[in-house]
Amino acid sequence: MASKPGILTDWPWTPLGNFKYLVLAPWAIHYTYSYMVKEKDERNLPMFFILPFLLSRMLHNQIWISLSRYRTAKGNNRIVDKSIDFEQVDRERNWDDNIIFNGLLYYVVGWLNEERSIKVPIWRADGLIISMLLHAGPVEFLYYWLHRALHHHFLYSRYHSHHHSSIVTEPITSVIHPFGEHISYFLLFAIPQATTFFTGTASIVSFFIYISYIDFMNNMGHCNFELVPKKLFSIFPPLKYLMYTPSFHSLHHTQFRTNYSLFMPFYDYIYGTLDKSSDTLYENSLKRPEDSPDVVHLTHLTTLESIYHLRLGFASLASTPEVSKWYLWLMWPVTLWSVMVTRIYGSTFTLERNIFKNLNLQTWAVPKYSIQYLMKWQKQSINILIEEAILKAEDKGTKVLSLGLLNQEEELNGNGELYIRKYPNLKVKLVDGSSLAVAIVLNSIPKGTTQVLLRGNLSKVAYSVALVLCQRGTQVFTINDEEYKKLHSKLNPEARSNLILSKCNFPKVWIVGERFGEEDQMKAQKGTIFIPFSSFPPTKKRKDCSYFTTPAMFAPKHFENLDSCENWLPRRAMSASRIAGILHALENWEVNECGNNMFNIEKIWEASLNNGFRPLINS
Repeated sequence: MASKPGILTDWPWTPLGNFKYLVLAPWAIHYTYSYMVKEKDERNLPMFFILPFLLSRMLHNQIWISLSRYRTAKGNNRIVDKSIDFEQVDRERNWDDNIIFNGLLYYVVGWLNEERSIKVPIWRADGLIISMLLHAGPVEFLYYWLHRALHHHFLYSRYHSHHHSSIVTEPITSVIHPFGEHISYFLLFAIPQATTFFTGTASIVSFFIYISYIDFMNNMGHCNFELVPKKLFSIFPPLKYLMYTPSFHSLHHTQFRTNYSLFMPFYDYIYGTLDKSSDTLYENSLKRPEDSPDVVHLTHLTTLESIYHLRLGFASLASTPEVSKWYLWLMWPVTLWSVMVTRIYGSTFTLERNIFKNLNLQTWAVPKYSIQYLMKWQKQSINILIEEAILKAEDKGTKVLSLGLLNQEEELNGNGELYIRKYPNLKVKLVDGSSLAVAIVLNSIPKGTTQVLLRGNLSKVAYSVALVLCQRGTQVFTINDEEYKKLHSKLNPEARSNLILSKCNFPKVWIVGERFGEEDQMKAQKGTIFIPFSSFPPTKKRKDCSYFTTPAMFAPKHFENLDSCENWLPRRAMSASRIAGILHALENWEVNECGNNMFNIEKIWEASLNNGFRPLINS
């Protein structure tokens, strides 16, 4: 929102929320049906193509979003290092309003000029040439002066300041403006389109190319990484006056009073508003190498829909805890394609970068879904991917690599011990975060609790939680004979007295892990608290019980560049394994925490609090 919102700030369909696309539905349905049933000579091909064109624009923008987030996370050719936060993501989630607005106007103009629109051919070269000349002349010139006017205090505070709230830009920052400001832009960009339309020189292809050009240049100028090769300007030096670069426009967002041009810096040269550091920033951005992270967190895809919730996927979904969305089922062809790609794609990829204190942090993802981790024939390929990621981190000089989710499964790699045995001289330390997970579970148990029930698949964390509780004098119940025997064998004689096998009279605090199902939940009494020690949350089947989240903590406020949620966790919450890797690097603990090795539980809990991490409970 602008600092002093003016008239026509909100979009007319803002109250409709996610149903805003319905404003296009009558038009799209009418012209699609009309095209299907009318005779060939009566079909309105341009109006029929409006809907596919709008969808292609959304896909175009989404590709830029994913590419930009991937490249800026890796670091090579990144321009601005400052953070993006949830506030910016929320402010920019309505980037598709511009496409809806344009589509609606195309439909209205075409409807009012039905006979003329029917005659628009697929291709005419003269219309495209006219559009190019009109853009280079009137459009660029008028935009330059409109843009300078929008930086006047009166208009800036009421409109354009909303756009400049994003100092670090993403591709879709380019279309984040108040509604009234978009009207002025549409009138400008309509000059070539209206001229060719009413002079009879327009074509479907010329419209498509012109709008695609605008989208491409807008997205490129706000992508925050430099991708225009220097060789282009060497081959054709005048190009520097005809085409801007991402670094050129980035300076407009950091300096505000320079580089006003739309896509052609020509007018900034003429009127003396060119930022003198434009060439230097451009060259330095091109030379910038990939980041060398101090800490890497290795995760993987979870549900089949999780690919859309990734930071590289849909920004609006990534900024909220992962939950199933009904409309994602409509994208099953893309989902199926992604599953096929994960079977052949042979490398981890960078999801996210963060900065905390003096550490450069990155999150990498193994291109495998959770269901693939459960398939025996996939285990070897997964272990190879994890091993390659570890060796890659070693080459980059990474201090610590933390194994997240199922990357640390005992059945897969012995909680990471497989890699330590194979590479005993690794400098990068492997951390599974089990000690911090134990600490979080223990500190989630309500004070004064004397009895807990342990249920679910026993793991390294489960054994440690049971041991600590029994040693503290808390009674640990179990309802399974086999689980009781396994736990009994792991406990010392003093602690065994607090381990109880019981088939009834369950306590109201349950410590639960994987394979904790609906049948188990039905056995709990009303008001029971379920505290997971597993990597994945239990399915919630009881409305009369409380469910805590998986072991996690809130990141400190000065933890930079957090603009997406980690799987199902709330905003700014991070899993125990991810935090543990950061703590090991911060505290310079030169040890591996994997296999059967457990780090000091009290020490890592104290370190987490001292470094600003906060428990999710009571936060």
